[in-house]
Amino acid sequence: MFAMELIERKQYVNKVLSYIGKGVIIVLTGQRRVGKSCILKSVSNRIKAEDANSNIIYINKEYGDFRDIRDELQFTSYVEQHLQPSQHNVLLVDEVQDIDHFENTLRSLQAKEQCDIIITGSNAKMLSGELATYLSGRYIEINIHGLSYKEFLLFHNLPDTDSTFRQYLTYGGLPQLSHIGLDNTDMVRDYLGDIYNTVIMKDVISRENIRNVRFLGDLVRFVADNMGKNISANSISKFMRSQGVVVSPTLTSNYLSFLCNAYIIRQSRRYDIHGRRIFDTNEKYYFNDFGLRNSLAGMNMIRDIEKLLENAVFLRLCQQGYKVTVGQLQNSEIDFVAERAGEREYFQVCYILSSQETIDREFGNLRRVRDDYPKTVICMDSMYAGNTYDGIRCKHIREWLCE
Repeated sequence: MFAMELIERKQYVNKVLSYIGKGVIIVLTGQRRVGKSCILKSVSNRIKAEDANSNIIYINKEYGDFRDIRDELQFTSYVEQHLQPSQHNVLLVDEVQDIDHFENTLRSLQAKEQCDIIITGSNAKMLSGELATYLSGRYIEINIHGLSYKEFLLFHNLPDTDSTFRQYLTYGGLPQLSHIGLDNTDMVRDYLGDIYNTVIMKDVISRENIRNVRFLGDLVRFVADNMGKNISANSISKFMRSQGVVVSPTLTSNYLSFLCNAYIIRQSRRYDIHGRRIFDTNEKYYFNDFGLRNSLAGMNMIRDIEKLLENAVFLRLCQQGYKVTVGQLQNSEIDFVAERAGEREYFQVCYILSSQETIDREFGNLRRVRDDYPKTVICMDSMYAGNTYDGIRCKHIREWLCE
């Protein structure tokens, strides 16, 4: 069923297993190649270890073996043929969005309580519309990310140093890279380019019936170049017009949403800290994987270090289940406002606290936030890391990512 042995990502596997037997459909979402199949394998192995008699039904729509399962009728027929009434049945479906009207089969299986169901998908639209309507309150979504920095060290068997951290920021967290090896840079770049083309073709161009493919490519590169900057559909349209490309803000907005749906990029909206409201314009965008971003914008660590550090903090907060926004405080900005389970934290991110002016700016913005929630400056400056300033913590980014 699975050809390659991979390291278990326990935080995801344990979460999936906690919902087994609870009558909910478990939906693993995330960009292609972030390791969803690996997690399915680990879950299958754990279930088998606890109950050798369990019956695992596995379908992977990226395998040619399952190309004939194209719609709900073929899907239902295949599952029913493989169900074992006297055993614990577990249905695993990889890239379920490639089966037309798959939600009808899932709804029927769930209503009959015939099996536990775990599915994966690489497009956020699978959880909109009919699926959300049919399965409202009866599914749990678990968003799968690429490797965290700690996982990157584990998968690549590397020590925690500034050098390996720069490798993480350069090549990203796709698990397959641990089999390719980071020393072969040409092969790594080819792999990242192939993954980008696959995701763009399958989950954006084909799925969304994109006609203006050239503009889509220009748009992704624009976001890569302007990662972490306040941008809007209007500002992008104006820039494209200055480059001789005429596109409407509506088309731009739609294409940005398509890229978000395919988990290529993530949007972080602006939050008015004093007014406690979300702004509707000038969002920031970050990439789900550094390697894919760098394969588009170039792997220039000197030029892009601050952007990549900011992206690393954003991703880690998302991995930890925070809702992450950009804080607006009158004329100043807080890099991230992270909220989870009624708690809140504020973060500023910088490369080096190289001058008093930088220190005053990074800590000063946080000092202006008049509440008692934790506030942290994250940097790569070992001289200041571990200290506090007016109750504001300063942490080295590698140490913070490894907490």
